[in-house]
Amino acid sequence: MNELELKYGCNPNQKPARIFMKDGSDLPVTVLCGKPGYINFLDALNSWQLVRELAKATGMPAAASFKHVSPAGAAVGKPLSEVERQIYFVEDEGEPSPIACAYIRARGADRMSSYGDWAALSETCDADVARYLKREVSDGIIAPGYTEEALQILGAKKGGRYNVVQVDPSYRPAPTEVKDVFGISFEQGHNDFRIDREVLGNVVTRNRNVPETAQIDMIVSLITLKYTQSNSVCYVKDGQAIGVGAGQQSRIHCTRLAGGKADTWYLRQHPKVLGLRFVEGIRRANRDNAIDVYVSDEHDDVLAEGEWQKWFAERPEVLTREERAAWIAAQTGVTLGSDAFFPFGDNVERAHKSGASYIVEPGGSIRDDNVIETADKYGIAMCFTGMRLFHH
Repeated sequence: MNELELKYGCNPNQKPARIFMKDGSDLPVTVLCGKPGYINFLDALNSWQLVRELAKATGMPAAASFKHVSPAGAAVGKPLSEVERQIYFVEDEGEPSPIACAYIRARGADRMSSYGDWAALSETCDADVARYLKREVSDGIIAPGYTEEALQILGAKKGGRYNVVQVDPSYRPAPTEVKDVFGISFEQGHNDFRIDREVLGNVVTRNRNVPETAQIDMIVSLITLKYTQSNSVCYVKDGQAIGVGAGQQSRIHCTRLAGGKADTWYLRQHPKVLGLRFVEGIRRANRDNAIDVYVSDEHDDVLAEGEWQKWFAERPEVLTREERAAWIAAQTGVTLGSDAFFPFGDNVERAHKSGASYIVEPGGSIRDDNVIETADKYGIAMCFTGMRLFHH
């Protein structure tokens, strides 16, 4: 089959809509369940490229959680710690499979943004992934294969309407791609720039120590950015994106946005948050939202009399601004990547506040000396890749 009719395009008034192969060949994707839409397929095809490249570059299973054609999170399949199991609401006994760990960590980067996500896996979806997805609000999934048990679980989700797409892992796109805008065709070469350890060789700071773990985090950040709407930056720790700032016109706004998400991810691990007791039967999305508000300056929205009873079994103590600041200040070992050069040192200043110890960016600003000087002030090791990663 070389064509698939869609219900509509980006919006209900945009009809007709379809995906098809211009050369008449078969589509490299097969719908196993559900009826994916136009934006679903944009998410599916972008996220598949991300996880495929990430798995190849790191040698580990990879997963992503996409919303509106940008990743909310991406990760490789490292085992979950006990704290991670708690903050990502892993309820099953035993250790999840590596590919399940990858998706759980990808979704855990920013659980609020991953609500209603599109999941992508670099390898066969197993029952561990399916059981976790069964409990989450998600639009669909793309993977190169599915176990029989996984298909049974996912096929029952949303009353049989959950979108399950299988992709041919051997498919490679044409070397050039064409897009139409306002009736005018744009053609460019496919972005096949390879991201691996070789692009990390140009360390420009006094601190030149970039250990293996940081190199993996740099690769996770860069490949995530390659498929994120520009401008974009991405904070990563231990093989997992913890804050993605996408689609901002100002780079410092990207860095602040993503830094705030990284701070929230870390605050979810605070003992006061881990000790929260929720009302019986609270929905996972409501629990996520209550935690996000609890760790913010708007905490009274969930702690005021008459409000806390909706979320908590007992009224929690306030997590004060001073406690939050002290907890975030203890964060370290974080990597920050950027899809284009930092024009000023203020991006480094903001990254430092969220525990950045490593930075990777293209370089090439007329103020590179100021950016390097700021990194040196904090002992940050920074690599220049020489390659911009804009994505639109």
